[in-house]
Formats: sequence, structure tokens, C-alpha cells
Amino acid sequence: MHIVIMGCGRVGSELAQALEQQGHTVAVVDRDPTAFRRLGAGFGGRRVTGIGFDQDTLREAGVEEAGAFAAVSSGDNSNIIAARVARETFGVENVAARIYDPRRAEVYQRLGIPTVATVRWTADQMLRRLLPNGAEPLWRDPSGRVQLAEVHASPSWVGHRVSTLQEEAGVRIAFLTRLGEAMLPTSQTVLQEGDLVHVMMRCDRVADVEAAFAKGPEEAQQR
Repeated sequence: MHIVIMGCGRVGSELAQALEQQGHTVAVVDRDPTAFRRLGAGFGGRRVTGIGFDQDTLREAGVEEAGAFAAVSSGDNSNIIAARVARETFGVENVAARIYDPRRAEVYQRLGIPTVATVRWTADQMLRRLLPNGAEPLWRDPSGRVQLAEVHASPSWVGHRVSTLQEEAGVRIAFLTRLGEAMLPTSQTVLQEGDLVHVMMRCDRVADVEAAFAKGPEEAQQR
């Protein structure tokens, strides 16, 4: 796939190099030509100097053949404009924009532009790493009865089927995050080290679910 990235800061340069290492072709757009130094001499993609939402600049970067576009510059407005141009003018299917203002991110998310709200995302992720035993809600239904939350599973569950953990806790495991990517588990999926487990459960059962996840399979079998 060909991917265009607007912004060659720390995030953009790391993203570009990671995508190229995975076999994709990459073009990076930045108005400051000195920013391309972050890419290193080994980067084989295109370096395009210009404004990331300018149509001619995007054409030079190959947006017409692109399968994905990432707007990760330091400006919220520029990122959103560029993302909309990539999607609405050039028909790029996979588009994402980094947004610093979480309130704006929610608005644009509802308009169909996938966003990453930097401050909120970082704070949430830090909370989940600092307090791994707490089920931080990711979503709650309007009635307040059901929630989706990331629940920390005991390391002793590694190597066991997700379906066993699900049955023991009496919940629905909605999805796993593995190596940064979401995946839907099947009846044969085995929990691996580093997996993040996202659970759909009743709000009044959070403590019970956390307790079940904290126990290992051996303890569960002894019951």
C-alpha cells in the first residue's frame, strides 16, 4: 500500500519508518524541509516540501494512489483540513488525524474522521498502565448498566484459551489488543503475553470480574 503522512515530527517520522519497514511505500509531507532529517539516510520514501492540505502538494506525494493518509502535524486545524481533503477530494479510504484538543476530536470523530486525541489518549493509557488492576471504562451505555472496559488479567492466564477466561468470569470478552492492533477472539484464541483484554460487562459486576481475572486458571479449577 502507498501511504501519505503529513507532518515529519517525531510521530510522523517514526510512523513513516515503521510503515516502510513493513513493506509499504511512504511519502512524507512537511512545510519545513529540515524536518526530513528525522527520517534518516536509510529512508527510501518520498520527501515532499509543501502544505499538507494543498492539492498539488498531495498529488506530488502520490495521494491519488494512496490507500491511507495520516495527518500528524502540530496543528489541529491543518490536520483536519488535510484529512478531509484526502478523503473527500481524493477518496482515500483509510484516513486518520491527530488532534490535541479532545473536544474537537470528539466532534470530528462524529463527522466520520477517525482521530487520535493526543492528551486524552496519553492520559488514559498512562492510567491503565499505572493502575493495571482497575477496570477503566472505555464506553458505558446510556442506562449506566453495561460498560466496556479494559480489565487486567493475571499473567497466569497466558497460554490459556480466552474462552476459558470468559467462562470463568461470566462476561463477554469483546476484543483483544495485541501488539497495538485490535483482534476479535475466537473459541480457539489463546491469551498471549502483553495482550490487553477488553470486556463487556454489567456495571454492578466490575469487582467480581476483576477478581476472576486476577485469579489464575488453577485457582478457578479448585472452586
